Amino acid sequence: MKAMPSRCPICRKPVARDANEYPFCSERCRTQDLANWATGSYSIPAPASEADEHFGPGQNPDEDSNSE
Repeated sequence: MKAMPSRCPICRKPVARDANEYPFCSERCRTQDLANWATGSYSIPAPASEADEHFGPGQNPDEDSNSE
């Protein structure tokens, strides 16, 4: 049984599992992925807090709204 080829998460090109840049196909795609994390394009969802359930965004009285 032959293993399914992996695909680069950025450009979707096939990538060998023993490639230097695995799971990416190139340094360019690896750098793009890092940039996506750095700019907030990716995020890890967090569970809603109790305050989030009662107040909308920017309406939580516990948050300092004058910290600009």
